[in-house]
Amino acid sequence: ENTKIIYYLHTLKEQYHQLKLQFLIQRSQEADKPHRRKGEKTYSCDECGKDFTRAGDLKRHQLIHSGVKPYSCDLCGKSFNQAGTLKKHQLIHSGVKPYSCDLCGKSFTQAGHLKRHQLFHSGFRAYNCELCGKSFTQAGDLKRHQLIHSGVKAYSCDLCGKSFTQAGSLKNHQLIHSGFKPYSCEFCGKSFTEAGSLKRHQLFHSGFRAYNCELCGKSFTQAGDLKRHQLIHSGVKAYSCDLCGKSFTQAGHLKNHQLIHSGVKAYSCDLCGKSFTQAGHLKNHQLIHSGFKPYSCDCDLCGKSFTHRKGLKLHHIMHSGVESQSCECGKTFAHNSSLQRHLVTHSGIEAYSCDFCGKGFSDKQYRNIHLGIHTGIDVASCDQCGKPCETRPSSLLHSHTEHRLPTGLCAEPPPVFSLHPRLQSNPQQHSHHQVC
Repeated sequence: ENTKIIYYLHTLKEQYHQLKLQFLIQRSQEADKPHRRKGEKTYSCDECGKDFTRAGDLKRHQLIHSGVKPYSCDLCGKSFNQAGTLKKHQLIHSGVKPYSCDLCGKSFTQAGHLKRHQLFHSGFRAYNCELCGKSFTQAGDLKRHQLIHSGVKAYSCDLCGKSFTQAGSLKNHQLIHSGFKPYSCEFCGKSFTEAGSLKRHQLFHSGFRAYNCELCGKSFTQAGDLKRHQLIHSGVKAYSCDLCGKSFTQAGHLKNHQLIHSGVKAYSCDLCGKSFTQAGHLKNHQLIHSGFKPYSCDCDLCGKSFTHRKGLKLHHIMHSGVESQSCECGKTFAHNSSLQRHLVTHSGIEAYSCDFCGKGFSDKQYRNIHLGIHTGIDVASCDQCGKPCETRPSSLLHSHTEHRLPTGLCAEPPPVFSLHPRLQSNPQQHSHHQVC
């Protein structure tokens, strides 16, 4: 019995050496070919022009253009043009990620993905865009980026007409229309169409912000958010509106702004009918109806709560009493938005006009209060700073939040109110308003 086993092993060894010899001979013959010695790519794709060194690689590539994907995943239905690609995909569903990064601990299903990830830590970006100078760690990322400069968006959505430079981007977009969001956050219940979007969202709950701005100290959960923030400090606003001249640091912000000029408000609230230009603004508005205000002021003075974190931050500035935003005229403000509204008064631009008499105003609030003159509704102004308010209670609330004075809302409000100086342009017209 032992003799048979030894003979069998000897036979296998002989076959192994023969196969190895054949392989070495074949590789030597391949190396003698001119395109192997010089690294030339003699096989070109007729569809896209991509070159390959082997005919087999070209054939596999051509399956992409054919659109035939005979290999489907039983778990999610995603299809592929090669069996090997399907096997790699199925590793995602298994949850097994044996390849981990020593620097950040992130794990991957394939060794190749880990290698690509490690390039980010190295900081080495060998591929540079000749048009804008942006650099990339991989050649594929550079090619995808260059499609942006070409302006060619060959993939369009049949439902909304939005176009994309890549087929993958179109597929991701189409998930929005389907309404299918299989990835849910365990902390807040928010759902997403893609696993990557869920992971990015969960970073907010973790509270870990590894990317810090060296100029102002503000921190971010993602490197991309930090880069976008740094554009603010640069002062470069390359995207300008053709209608009003307002400029922006990002193209997306310009697009959102242009919706205002279009007058199209496609997103309406089912409860009050108010409409918005963006879906995100509608969602923020709906929080008001829900009554859910998870962000509360921890001071003993007010205990006021807010629907958004930003509202709480702005409120904290009021308590601090710090007015870091100042105008050349000497007036100071607690918030940058208040300063921006004030600067419009210096510009002389009166973009808001009265529908009754045609009088122009630099601020929408002043226009709305002026309309009260025609409608017979009295207006009030703050005794401390002169800010106009639509009602006396709103004026008292303003005095409380801005100047930390008692509201006095329990007392009977006076029947008449003082007019703001800006609304006293015509004493004859406003004579029916008494000044207290």
